[in-house]
Amino acid sequence: MKTAILRLLIVAAAVMASTHVFARSNARAELGVPDLERIAAETCDENSQFSYPRLLQSFMANDTTMTAEEFQFFYYGTMFQEDYDPYRESPNPALLQELIPIYAKERKTRADRAKMLDYAMQVLADNPVDLRQLTNRIYVYEQNGKYDLAKIWQYKLNHLLLVIAASGTGVDAENAWMVVYPQHEYDFLNLSGRTASSQRFEPPYFDYILVRKRSDNDPDGYYFNINELLHQYFIKHPAELGNGEAAEL
Repeated sequence: MKTAILRLLIVAAAVMASTHVFARSNARAELGVPDLERIAAETCDENSQFSYPRLLQSFMANDTTMTAEEFQFFYYGTMFQEDYDPYRESPNPALLQELIPIYAKERKTRADRAKMLDYAMQVLADNPVDLRQLTNRIYVYEQNGKYDLAKIWQYKLNHLLLVIAASGTGVDAENAWMVVYPQHEYDFLNLSGRTASSQRFEPPYFDYILVRKRSDNDPDGYYFNINELLHQYFIKHPAELGNGEAAEL
């Protein structure tokens, strides 16, 4: 994507492109590694200030009133909701097929952008933390001159990226980043200015994503902890657990 979307990526990258810079930021100090036990309890408690329906309503509103802590509870609280499936398929695959050549176009017509926004809204209604479609939503708003809306949703996207960045450094398994969907591993790295090249699973519950190095000092890749992601998946799909594997999940 060109110009407007590039500006968005630059802004997102500026927030947390350097892990070491981010490690010193106030957001990192405020959030840190998510307390998943507390997040599960609070987001599933209808009387909590962090109840998932309340956070979802706040996230979907066209404002910037959510705090960093609310974004953290909202993002990781996704895993503890009844309809959560980390390998869920996106809705309307027919429209997605129509969009594939449109995404690749350098110049998109208003009709192209209307299709992009239509699909983004469908996906976000099904999965509000889809980073890719949040990016597309912002792109269309910018291209259509709706700059206030673009800024609001850019704020939300950047805070979700900050939540992921605060979960670790990614440089080793002990400090692995944590995401709620496998696709977010690639989206997070790409939006932070890194280009993912390949992936491998490292037992017991880590994805290791290799990246194209920007300098000799850069790591070859980054670690993502998918323990809770897999745990929630196998709770709902116990038949896919074979011979006791992933018993620790």
